Amino acid sequence: MDTDPQPPRAPELEPKVMTSPMLKAMAHPLRRRIVAVLGAQEYARATDLARQLGVAANTLSFHLRTLADAGFVEEAPEFARDRRDRVWKGAVQSYRVGSPDTPIGPEDEAPLAAYLDQLTLDQQEMVAKVTAWAPNFATGREAEAKADLSLGTLRLTQDEADRVFAEVCAVLDRARSLHHLPAETDGAEGVRAWDYTFMAAREDL
Repeated sequence: MDTDPQPPRAPELEPKVMTSPMLKAMAHPLRRRIVAVLGAQEYARATDLARQLGVAANTLSFHLRTLADAGFVEEAPEFARDRRDRVWKGAVQSYRVGSPDTPIGPEDEAPLAAYLDQLTLDQQEMVAKVTAWAPNFATGREAEAKADLSLGTLRLTQDEADRVFAEVCAVLDRARSLHHLPAETDGAEGVRAWDYTFMAAREDL
């Protein structure tokens, strides 16, 4: 008998191509964090989200409205406990910045550049945190594994690379479904938010 109280979510099959309003909205670090948190769980009450992110409720409300106008989040009254309870959920589970098949227009190039600059800063900050923590873990001064970093090189054809990346995305989708309910509803102990980046680049990039 299946006793899992959290049925897996069906992953979104096609990522949404980011629009100009989406690119502009994601230039703010708090908004990127809100999107990340709501992407990792099915929904969140505004009061819980403000507490989790360490921001004032009115500040959070402003940024949620901006993200809603851009199409990233939407209100989820079906999860509200009463009419005063404001609950939000992600409107899209995955997105991308364009591709040769779905190119962005010239008017979106400046917002895209600004967004990618901010992503670069995010990744630099995360790598700096991991490498600052790693010596303490390696020497035993820190016993709890709080991060992981794997670097390497693969020799693949383009088709093989596409299959590998698709498998990685499938693994991440399955992991995302393990604890997709808010912490107060999940009931599981020891669950933490893990930020991840999967990146691969060809040698001729």
